[in-house]
Amino acid sequence: MAKTSVTYVVSFEIRPGQEARFRAALDPVLDAMRDEESFVSSALGRDAANENRFLLHETWSDEDDVTNVQLKRPYRDAMNAALDKILASPREVTVWRPLRSDG
Repeated sequence: MAKTSVTYVVSFEIRPGQEARFRAALDPVLDAMRDEESFVSSALGRDAANENRFLLHETWSDEDDVTNVQLKRPYRDAMNAALDKILASPREVTVWRPLRSDG
Protein backbone atom coordinates (compact mmCIF):
# COMPACT_ATOMS: atom_id res chain seq x y z
CA MET A 1 0.00 0.00 0.00
CA ALA A 2 1.35 3.42 -0.97
CA LYS A 3 1.87 6.02 1.71
CA THR A 4 -0.59 8.89 1.56
CA SER A 5 0.34 12.20 3.14
CA VAL A 6 -2.25 14.03 5.20
CA THR A 7 -2.74 17.29 7.04
CA TYR A 8 -4.87 17.55 10.15
CA VAL A 9 -6.34 20.94 10.95
CA VAL A 10 -7.40 21.13 14.59
CA SER A 11 -9.35 24.04 16.02
CA PHE A 12 -9.30 24.61 19.79
CA GLU A 13 -11.54 27.02 21.71
CA ILE A 14 -10.16 27.30 25.22
CA ARG A 15 -11.80 28.72 28.31
CA PRO A 16 -10.68 32.25 29.22
CA GLY A 17 -7.54 32.26 31.36
CA GLN A 18 -6.49 28.75 30.28
CA GLU A 19 -3.75 29.59 27.76
CA ALA A 20 -0.86 28.62 30.06
CA ARG A 21 -2.47 25.25 30.85
CA PHE A 22 -3.31 24.71 27.18
CA ARG A 23 0.25 25.38 26.06
CA ALA A 24 1.67 23.28 28.92
CA ALA A 25 -0.45 20.36 27.69
CA LEU A 26 0.06 20.84 23.94
CA ASP A 27 3.69 21.97 23.59
CA PRO A 28 5.26 18.70 24.83
CA VAL A 29 3.18 16.80 22.25
CA LEU A 30 4.35 19.10 19.47
CA ASP A 31 7.95 18.70 20.66
CA ALA A 32 7.67 14.89 20.70
CA MET A 33 6.02 14.73 17.27
CA ARG A 34 9.11 16.25 15.65
CA ASP A 35 11.02 13.03 16.30
CA GLU A 36 8.49 10.78 14.57
CA GLU A 37 9.57 9.32 11.23
CA SER A 38 6.39 10.25 9.35
CA PHE A 39 6.19 13.80 10.76
CA VAL A 40 6.54 16.55 8.15
CA SER A 41 5.58 19.81 9.87
CA SER A 42 3.26 21.53 12.31
CA ALA A 43 2.18 25.10 12.97
CA LEU A 44 0.14 26.55 15.81
CA GLY A 45 -1.65 29.86 15.39
CA ARG A 46 -4.00 32.08 17.34
CA ASP A 47 -7.12 33.73 15.94
CA ALA A 48 -6.44 37.47 15.61
CA ALA A 49 -10.05 38.23 16.56
CA ASN A 50 -10.38 35.76 19.47
CA GLU A 51 -7.44 35.16 21.82
CA ASN A 52 -9.03 31.94 23.10
CA ARG A 53 -9.15 30.25 19.69
CA PHE A 54 -6.16 28.33 18.32
CA LEU A 55 -5.55 26.46 15.07
CA LEU A 56 -3.06 23.61 14.69
CA HIS A 57 -1.87 22.25 11.34
CA GLU A 58 -0.09 18.87 11.45
CA THR A 59 1.27 17.36 8.25
CA TRP A 60 2.40 13.74 8.11
CA SER A 61 3.84 11.68 5.25
CA ASP A 62 1.87 8.52 6.08
CA GLU A 63 -1.81 8.70 7.00
CA ASP A 64 -1.93 5.03 7.99
CA ASP A 65 0.93 5.56 10.47
CA VAL A 66 -0.90 8.50 12.05
CA THR A 67 -4.13 6.56 12.44
CA ASN A 68 -2.63 3.31 13.68
CA VAL A 69 0.47 4.48 15.58
CA GLN A 70 0.84 8.22 16.19
CA LEU A 71 -2.57 8.94 17.69
CA LYS A 72 -1.93 6.15 20.22
CA ARG A 73 1.47 7.42 21.42
CA PRO A 74 1.67 7.67 25.24
CA TYR A 75 3.02 11.23 25.04
CA ARG A 76 -0.48 12.32 23.92
CA ASP A 77 -2.24 10.93 27.01
CA ALA A 78 -1.62 13.86 29.38
CA MET A 79 -2.78 16.39 26.79
CA ASN A 80 -5.93 14.46 25.99
CA ALA A 81 -6.78 14.16 29.68
CA ALA A 82 -6.14 17.87 30.34
CA LEU A 83 -8.22 19.17 27.45
CA ASP A 84 -11.55 18.34 29.12
CA LYS A 85 -10.90 21.06 31.73
CA ILE A 86 -9.24 23.53 29.35
CA LEU A 87 -11.52 23.57 26.32
CA ALA A 88 -14.70 25.63 26.11
CA SER A 89 -16.03 23.27 23.43
CA PRO A 90 -14.81 20.04 21.82
CA ARG A 91 -11.89 20.43 19.44
CA GLU A 92 -12.75 20.25 15.77
CA VAL A 93 -10.57 18.11 13.51
CA THR A 94 -10.64 18.13 9.72
CA VAL A 95 -8.49 15.95 7.47
CA TRP A 96 -6.94 17.29 4.29
CA ARG A 97 -5.21 15.32 1.54
CA PRO A 98 -2.96 17.04 -1.00
CA LEU A 99 -4.07 17.73 -4.53
CA ARG A 100 -1.24 20.04 -5.55
CA SER A 101 1.96 21.33 -3.99
CA ASP A 102 3.99 24.26 -5.26
CA GLY A 103 7.16 24.63 -3.33
